[in-house]
Amino acid sequence: MNQAGRSVFRSGLFSNKVAIVTGGGTGLGRAITKELLFLGCKVVIASRKVDRLQKAAEKLNALLPKGTTASIQTMKCNIRQEEEVKSLMRATVEQFGKIDFLVNNGGGQFPSPLEDISMKGWNAVIDTNLTGTFLCCREAFQAWMGEHGGAIVNIIVDLWKGFPMMGHTSAARAGIENLTKTAAVEWAPYGIRINSVAPGTVYGKEAAEHYGTEEIFKLAIPAIPAKRLGTPEEVSAAVSFLLSPGAAYITGETIKVDGGCSLYRPPGNYTVRDHNNMPAYSWNDEEDSGPKSKL
Repeated sequence: MNQAGRSVFRSGLFSNKVAIVTGGGTGLGRAITKELLFLGCKVVIASRKVDRLQKAAEKLNALLPKGTTASIQTMKCNIRQEEEVKSLMRATVEQFGKIDFLVNNGGGQFPSPLEDISMKGWNAVIDTNLTGTFLCCREAFQAWMGEHGGAIVNIIVDLWKGFPMMGHTSAARAGIENLTKTAAVEWAPYGIRINSVAPGTVYGKEAAEHYGTEEIFKLAIPAIPAKRLGTPEEVSAAVSFLLSPGAAYITGETIKVDGGCSLYRPPGNYTVRDHNNMPAYSWNDEEDSGPKSKL
């Protein structure tokens, strides 16, 4: 296979396996899909935007070598819509006969301070990230995995120190992490492993275009012990490991692919301005214990 389709894992590791990757046409999802294809997997990529899916599928198909067990199919699915998720799982089983892997990568968010997030914006992010992931997990269970087992990987975010300007998505992804732990226990008797991958700051052209600037990525580097940004391929390698037999005894866990930034606490790409509005409590004079006037 040509260089664009290389993987850290051996070729054919996932021969004749079937995977669904939500949001598989762009960014991290496309990198994950490319890796799974190299490993011989049959991959269904799903999202709301069919044109993006088709373009991605055409490019990825061109990388497939002759004789591979890998293939790629596209299916339209808005993961916020229960019936569309049911249809995605049902159609995959009808076409391929099974669902071995599910990668919940689909999601979306926008930068905003908490006080400016509208109910419409809040609900959209929670529904897409948290509810969408839940629906995909539940329907994969109902359609196939509940009787035959399988492996699920949920993509979350680096939320361990909060996520300023992204409070809606960090709340949703924290919910996903706990959902992952709960499902790992409840679904272990069904032969289902479920884990999460938490990328740190990963640079991608489409992500930079989405946020309108590359600067927010550069601002993160001082807070990363690795002193560089991550790559989509480093995330896809972690996903592939968790789906692989090498992770057969791992469930309910989260792998952080973040260059150590979750362990490090210098100023990052969000700085708290100087203020005196959180004074220490005074046990001697309650009048002195309240916050000072705002600067």
